Amino acid sequence: MALANLRGRVAWIFADEDFDVDQIVGVKNIKIKDPVELGRLAMRQQEPDFANKVRPGDLLVGNHNFGYGHPHYPPMIGMRHLGIAGVIAESFSPGYWRGEIAMGFPQAACPGVLQAVSRWDEIEVNWDTSLFHNHTTGAELPIEPLSDGDRLMLEAGGIVGYLHAREEEETGS
Repeated sequence: MALANLRGRVAWIFADEDFDVDQIVGVKNIKIKDPVELGRLAMRQQEPDFANKVRPGDLLVGNHNFGYGHPHYPPMIGMRHLGIAGVIAESFSPGYWRGEIAMGFPQAACPGVLQAVSRWDEIEVNWDTSLFHNHTTGAELPIEPLSDGDRLMLEAGGIVGYLHAREEEETGS
């Protein structure tokens, strides 16, 4: 199964280096598990009506070391509930990257992306060509190619699907 390209609008640009995703829902809400509640809380401190502005397929853009801190899942569960399809950043914190790839949430490292986008631009990540394209401005940048394991994990929808696929492959069932 081929990995579908990411294509959508830039819903938010996280300009701070070392952005801790816990800030998306607020540290005091980090133990909440309900996706609906997490979606309601997502970005409320930054923009109270954020949830009403995003639509399925929208994307987030981040600076260097996006996801810095403890890799908690609730903030991005809330974002996925709102329809956010992935994150394109200058670079990622390794713990965040691994956790979100394991959850099946696409991430693309794209040096220079902050200078190539504005909020609500229509953008695309093409996994096969390893290119980022801003359809609004025409800007194009290379993305860092996914490792084979990360690509397979995303194609399978996360680590659970990946492990099931490997087991089926090994047992022939």
